Amino acid sequence: MSQHDKWHETLHDGFGQYFTVDKELYRDKTEHQDLVIFENSAFGRVMALDGVVQTTERDEFIYHEMLTHVPLFAHGEARSVLIIGGGDGGMLREVARHPGVERITMVEIDAGVVTFCREYLPNHSAGAYDDPRFTLVIDDGVNFVNQTDQKFDVIISDCTDPIGPGESLFTSDFYEGCQRCLNEGGIFVAQNGVCFLQQEEAINSHRRLRPYFSDVSFYQAAVPTYYGGIMTFAWASNDESLRTLTHETLTQRINESGITCRYYTPAIHQGSFALPQYLLDALAAE
Repeated sequence: MSQHDKWHETLHDGFGQYFTVDKELYRDKTEHQDLVIFENSAFGRVMALDGVVQTTERDEFIYHEMLTHVPLFAHGEARSVLIIGGGDGGMLREVARHPGVERITMVEIDAGVVTFCREYLPNHSAGAYDDPRFTLVIDDGVNFVNQTDQKFDVIISDCTDPIGPGESLFTSDFYEGCQRCLNEGGIFVAQNGVCFLQQEEAINSHRRLRPYFSDVSFYQAAVPTYYGGIMTFAWASNDESLRTLTHETLTQRINESGITCRYYTPAIHQGSFALPQYLLDALAAE
């Protein structure tokens, strides 16, 4: 790609989005994926894998805050956190802001992604890879959750779309493994696509999570890069009360943590569990 070429995303047939490439910073075909990082005047640095945008500097905070702080503040006492995927370091950065967390494990299938992102997207991890509480494991996520003897309070699946290497992170084998290594009262959350365009993803996740968790739902946020409406995040636990905390409780927890956010608030936390009727109807019909 030369300067000012247009990079077109290939996620959907028939329509899509493009980014002007102001400067290509890196391109490589790793063992698992075709990776490119480039600069764009509107969104800063952009990373794409296999033709699909994964993250941009300008709006990554929305995605990472919501996939981290909703489960962690809902739990309230998380000491150990497992991140599946997340090689760009943004999820790690947000988890590491929680002072009560004592152990953070990240399982990433592609060591190359971590290396590239530390160099070309340093603002995502913001030094969190050097946190003494952090351990990086290069492994397949399904393999890890089904074989580890460790237990976690919160599991965050920061996966790609269910194509290529990310496909296995939407399977019953993966969900069963996550349930197996969650502590009692634990919470599992996962990226689950833009439900207007990828409704089958939500329906399939809902169906496959239900055998392992008594409370399965979704929450949502609008992330501009992931176009087509709201992005849904899968939510699964065995304690329904964790999904319905009061505004006062959430406010107290965020105040005690000392964390300040750019998107997440206690009110957004509560409101994010309100889902559009078309999704509720689709889930009820399955």
